[in-house]
Amino acid sequence: MKYPVLIPNIFNFPFTYESDLDLKVGDYVYVPFGKSKITGVVWNEFEKKNKKNFQIKKILKKIEIEPLKKEIITFLNWFSEYNLVPKGMCLKLHLLSGEAITNYEDENYLPYNKQKFVNKFTLSSDQREIFEEMSKKNNKFRVHLLQGTTGSGKTIVYFKHIKQLLEKGHQAMILLPEIGLTAEFENKFEEFFGFSAAVWHSGITPKKKKIIWSGVSSGKINVIIGARSSLFLPFKNLGIIIVDEEHDQSFKQDEGVIYNARDMAIARANFENIPINLVTAVPSIETYANIKKKKYSVSRLTKRYKDANLPSYEIIDLNKNKLDKQSWIANETLEKVNNHLKKNDQVLFFINRRGFAPYALCKKCLNVYSCPNCSINLVYHKHKNKLLCHYCGFQSQLSRNCKKGEVCDFVFSGPGVERISEEVKLKFPNKKISIFSSDTMNKKSSKKKLEDIVKGKIDILIGTQLISKGFHFPKLNCIVILDIDLNSNGHDLRTAEKNLQLYHQLSGRAGRTGKPAKVYFQTYNSNQSIINQITNPDPFIFLENELKLREKNNLPPFERFISLILTSSNERSLEKESMDIKKMLSESLNDKILGPVNAPIYRVRRKYRQRLLIRSKKGSNIQKRLSEILITYKLPKEIKLTVDVDPITFN
Repeated sequence: MKYPVLIPNIFNFPFTYESDLDLKVGDYVYVPFGKSKITGVVWNEFEKKNKKNFQIKKILKKIEIEPLKKEIITFLNWFSEYNLVPKGMCLKLHLLSGEAITNYEDENYLPYNKQKFVNKFTLSSDQREIFEEMSKKNNKFRVHLLQGTTGSGKTIVYFKHIKQLLEKGHQAMILLPEIGLTAEFENKFEEFFGFSAAVWHSGITPKKKKIIWSGVSSGKINVIIGARSSLFLPFKNLGIIIVDEEHDQSFKQDEGVIYNARDMAIARANFENIPINLVTAVPSIETYANIKKKKYSVSRLTKRYKDANLPSYEIIDLNKNKLDKQSWIANETLEKVNNHLKKNDQVLFFINRRGFAPYALCKKCLNVYSCPNCSINLVYHKHKNKLLCHYCGFQSQLSRNCKKGEVCDFVFSGPGVERISEEVKLKFPNKKISIFSSDTMNKKSSKKKLEDIVKGKIDILIGTQLISKGFHFPKLNCIVILDIDLNSNGHDLRTAEKNLQLYHQLSGRAGRTGKPAKVYFQTYNSNQSIINQITNPDPFIFLENELKLREKNNLPPFERFISLILTSSNERSLEKESMDIKKMLSESLNDKILGPVNAPIYRVRRKYRQRLLIRSKKGSNIQKRLSEILITYKLPKEIKLTVDVDPITFN
């Protein structure tokens, strides 16, 4: 008997195999492919007619594990069509490096099921009301937004919802944007539920991945706390999906297979016919638009847990408070901070730049040190004494010979967290100071650092955007934002939305235990409208205005954007091919085709980059039409084409 078998490779169709076995759709099988043996899945459609006559080979073996559910197969087929990704690559996201997973002994799942002491959490009247609203229609697809100010107790509400469904025998998936720094979240989960969830992300060992994959498939692991990739796990009886911090850009996978995990989670919930809860303090503009259309339901927590006050805000005008030479913190700011330290408040200086300085130049030859592989400047990291590229990872020693035959005399332009840290240490020499960024927190010591912050062993934090993501620091009552002016500018259509989300999340780290808290904005901008917008306790006011602006200018979510990114090491060939594709698309589509233009970051990893942007009306089925066009288009070997549906960045 003939069977269609999809393999985890770059093909958009299954291959036909033969077998005497009685197989059904979803069965995992070993099949010969070329000179190797590979895991495949019996798919729900045969390959389309092919002019080439391939020899039909035999299936080697059926793998005795739970078959892939038809709902997941349907989801993967849809995922492929929506994101213009070959079906085989979608299957690869599901399988672990193309390997079949075997069943494990029950003892391997004990760490995720062992019941411990459970603390009793009491919901406030507001939380209980929202929990009851969320619990409606638990047996069918429903998108519900839980919006609440930071510190309002959103997590406990959806924990309660998960618990309700676990008691009915369901599994749960919690998607987080920064899974590498979730020790605090895991502790909170264990404290509430009395057992440990399985954590899924790229950093866990291959053996642990296999155990978790198997446990989820067999139904012996109930809860996954995961990054984007957990979306493709083979849950046996998934009952609910939670997307925490649904607005966060980290849910967008922007390399390899490009997709938005939040949007794909909603799609999977739809195919599984289960509820999904989006959780945030400030929704994305797309989510807000769907609320307006009544596609999503919404609940709002407007008060902090135990009625703790939100922080107040103060602007420090740098036009009146001049910065000293080689200083980035105003004297007035230092006085404010010192007053907070006297009250034993923890202080955060926020600047969204890693390293010591974003530019290093020589005063003698005026050479700015840029990456040899990418069209960006190298960032100086003083603690490593190295210049680093944050795109390709290139590193260079700082000491170089000047073009004039002398030793370079360096000038460092602009501050990063390391530079601010040095200044703070000079001003507050007796205080314990720590940097909070991806360079310092993705280490084994990060758990210990978080514990020290929570216990108040660190007086002053210097942090990047990472610190805004869901951490609870009970002693943090003073935040100083140093780079509001820099972050308020940019070519990105989402700049205003991103700033609103960032500063709401950031300010929400302060004053969570009821003690008065303050957020200070250093700025040269006398127009306070930006700060007034981002400090308004009701983010829906801003989102409503932003939505009207987007509609007026035919911007997402009112139009669909699809980016085509072409890359090549041959600049001339890239330019020609970009124009050829533009011409071909213009002749085949009625949609607006913008470009080609050089990408803002024109060269990455020694590859030149050009972009085209397709603007299409919603509901026009642009992906299907584009797929039909591109499948017949033959690119030169030196050119790579990447498709980004619903792009959120344009670098």
